[in-house]
Amino acid sequence: MASGRATGGQLEERIDLSEETTSQISEAFGLVQTSKSNLPSALSLLASVEKRARVGNDTPSLVKICEATLQLCKDCNDNESLLASIKNLTTRRSQKTMAISACVNKCIPWVIDMSDGSKGYVPLQVVNEEQKVIREKLVVALRDITEGKMFLEAERARLTRALAMIKEQDGDVSGAAEILQGVHAETYGSLSKREKVEFILEQMRLTLAKNDYVRAAIVGNKINRKALLEEGMEDYKIRFFTLMIQYHSHEKDSFELAKDYHSIYLTSTVQQNEDQWKEALQYTVLFLSLSPYSMEQQDLLHRINTDSNIDKLKTCKETIKLFLTKEIIAYPIPHQDELEGLNAFAMGGQASTQHWKDIFRKRVIQHNIRVASIYYQRIRGTRLAQLLGLSGKELEKEISSMVSNGEVYAKIDRPSDIVRFKQEKGAEAVLSDWASDIKTLLNLLDTTSHLIQKEKMTQ
Repeated sequence: MASGRATGGQLEERIDLSEETTSQISEAFGLVQTSKSNLPSALSLLASVEKRARVGNDTPSLVKICEATLQLCKDCNDNESLLASIKNLTTRRSQKTMAISACVNKCIPWVIDMSDGSKGYVPLQVVNEEQKVIREKLVVALRDITEGKMFLEAERARLTRALAMIKEQDGDVSGAAEILQGVHAETYGSLSKREKVEFILEQMRLTLAKNDYVRAAIVGNKINRKALLEEGMEDYKIRFFTLMIQYHSHEKDSFELAKDYHSIYLTSTVQQNEDQWKEALQYTVLFLSLSPYSMEQQDLLHRINTDSNIDKLKTCKETIKLFLTKEIIAYPIPHQDELEGLNAFAMGGQASTQHWKDIFRKRVIQHNIRVASIYYQRIRGTRLAQLLGLSGKELEKEISSMVSNGEVYAKIDRPSDIVRFKQEKGAEAVLSDWASDIKTLLNLLDTTSHLIQKEKMTQ
């Protein structure tokens, strides 16, 4: 029976093959039930109807035929015929998108655990090597079919994660990372926000696992930080910043580490667990102490100092007070052994621990030099070195480094052994300041005179 006409821009001709399709499928299954050796005959029977349904635009019947063909191959455990049938059915000329989608969705449960409570991308468990090989071949075949097809983006993402998990289980972490990198999940409109974030987090984890830190940073920038602040995204937020901690630990970026731990501390689920927020807040204070001086670093220090929870951590409270007070800090600072005993300080091995110890001492020295620059315009180098507990050579090295970084202004007169922290003004600068002061004074006098006259007139 035909439906519509294929002329004048009207609907294409459609032939209704539903009755014939049902009878042919029943006959094909009957052949296989008689003997599995009849599979080629059954497939040939369905192939003739498949072509007529495809050409006749009978999509519902076409979908049934495609699914029946694959089911026959599966029932007969003929994996080679299954792979061949999938390829043939999905690559036929003018094949319908619904038929291709049906073939893929029919096969996915045969390689991925789709049971209730599963994540939708975990590979099915296998009991022997043969099943393992067939499972991988089928996953690869399905990924090839979904490549470049927008209507199968979600399926491709799940199959890619399944293949990556198979590779990782085999010990091929680099291969798993490369497979995941080939999928740009952030551009897939058919994936939910949570699925996109989870996919990108998995990409980050694998790139870090193979020590590809440059690509890990690039992948991490794909995640929208605002999306992590939404309700229900707490677990993803913690996972993301935990991975960023791993990256920033490798880069030895103390301030970014402090921000990572602070973001974890601010997570609602962490705030409800006292042990978790105490650990996160301790690590935040530790790495803020190790961070170079900046307005952002000072702002975060002040914000943490006003946090009520900091009062429950005496060591952290005292450490913040030391770095916020404009006074020289004696090294080692009180409770330094307790700070250095934190797990985050020792993360990365002995070399990393020694690096952070050296950085900690350097930050204390830099703080003391900044304090000296506030209270002294000029001071003898030997006296300053005595105040800070440093040798003359080390003092000169630290001052030079801070001047180079623009943290302080200083000039060292070696023959006279004098350190100047105040920039000497030239004659033009002095005259300009004098003129500005005179102008301010005259304006003040004029305003005062006007107010006096106004008061006299009101009497």
